[in-house]
Amino acid sequence: MIRTSRFIALILLLVAASAGTAYWRVSAVGTAMTGKATAFVGTLSDDQKEIALMTFDKPDRLGWHFIPKKYRKGLQLKEMNDKQRKAAHALLQSTLSEVGYEKATNIMQLEHILHMLEQERNSNNWARETDRYYFTIFGTPSEKGDWGLSIEGHHLSLNFTMKDGEVVSSTPTFFATNPATVMNEVEGGFPKGTRVIKKEEQLAFDLVNQLSDEQKAKAIIADVAPKEIRAAGEPQPPADEEVGISFSALDQTQQATMKKLVGSYAENMPKEIRDARIDAIVKAGPENVRFAWAGATKSGVGHYYRVQGPTFLIEFVNTQPDPAGNPANHIHCVWRDMSGDFAIANK
Repeated sequence: MIRTSRFIALILLLVAASAGTAYWRVSAVGTAMTGKATAFVGTLSDDQKEIALMTFDKPDRLGWHFIPKKYRKGLQLKEMNDKQRKAAHALLQSTLSEVGYEKATNIMQLEHILHMLEQERNSNNWARETDRYYFTIFGTPSEKGDWGLSIEGHHLSLNFTMKDGEVVSSTPTFFATNPATVMNEVEGGFPKGTRVIKKEEQLAFDLVNQLSDEQKAKAIIADVAPKEIRAAGEPQPPADEEVGISFSALDQTQQATMKKLVGSYAENMPKEIRDARIDAIVKAGPENVRFAWAGATKSGVGHYYRVQGPTFLIEFVNTQPDPAGNPANHIHCVWRDMSGDFAIANK
């Protein structure tokens, strides 16, 4: 009997290994998210549930955006009591790594700087509030069946799709900062020089400036950066042909920088999701990943890049001024799934 039990256990381990370890690791994250989502729902009143809970097949599940909006789906943090806010933040924390959670909450806090700077210049056309972030659950959080989660507000959009306790989609994953670098001292704000999204910008500058003139001829696709990332707010990523220089055309130093750049996005997620994303890139072939740049190769002037492979797309743009008028000091960046966001096949 003991030998039979050990044999069965060994077979189960081999089956798990052959299926790929990502499923099992991501399922652990899914279990944690399901528990935190259930706890969050348990704190809500019936009226709040009417706002925060929607059916899984509701079209709103595929609606995402990061611009200031008068209306968003879901329940705002500002409409929650202390217990509910704590549960909401616990849910947010379960969806991200420690690095990602800090980044998300710092993005929320940047709204205070925007409020103060715009107020000083009489240009506050939108409500800038650190607790104007919305939580929406689609379906019933459970380890059986489908359900989804959206956590969104100005400059932040996190979207998850669950199936039988597994995270089957974690995209679009959008982070943004304004100001990108804090240039003005604001009471109650971050110190001057703070860069909430730092590595995603600096590593890209490092990479493009490591390229030879011949390599830049392949990597730089335009002299002027676009104003915005492509397909912003659309349910699926753009299917344009990949452009730029391939990973295999880089030397070892440049490849190392490119890996760090991709890692600066992947590390926002829990280790299990991060590893699954990187594993997918490796299996699809790093040689199929390309880096493209547009605009200036120094800070303070509009710049843009994308890193794209068969399984993923990273896009980054910094062209807009901050509220104080400092040029190219407003970052938008996103990670998307080329096989399809929201666990829907990209046709």
